[in-house]
Amino acid sequence: MKTDSIVIERTLHAPIAKVWSAITNKDEMKEWYFDLEEFKPKVGFKFDFIGGDKDQAQYLHLCEVQEAEAETKLSYTWRYDNYPGNSLVTWELMDKGEKTILRLTHADVHTLAEGGPDFARENFVKGWTYIIHTSLRKYLEANNIEK
Repeated sequence: MKTDSIVIERTLHAPIAKVWSAITNKDEMKEWYFDLEEFKPKVGFKFDFIGGDKDQAQYLHLCEVQEAEAETKLSYTWRYDNYPGNSLVTWELMDKGEKTILRLTHADVHTLAEGGPDFARENFVKGWTYIIHTSLRKYLEANNIEK
């Protein structure tokens, strides 16, 4: 069983304040990530959402913010209601002027694998790769943020 973290990194052609807003503002998040009823980048804030393959199973995600440093770092637990395991998702932002390096790390994914094939590591790699390299990038471009 692999216990290594999934790490996805991308340089976005957008200032760090815009990227931070995209990953912490629930109204922006629903455009490229998940539709959250409420979200606050505040340690201890709990949130949940339904997600999964649109044509198959949907799962209730249960999360709690562990770290929140404005325009620098956001991390939250990531687990599923009525399934084993608990993991940690961390978004790190590095300011490069008009560009931002975003590094997403999903740690302890192996703890979720007991939940069945939908929770296999390769599914998380595929999902996060799409979210970072396609969905977020397109959202920023559509809002004339990324060039």
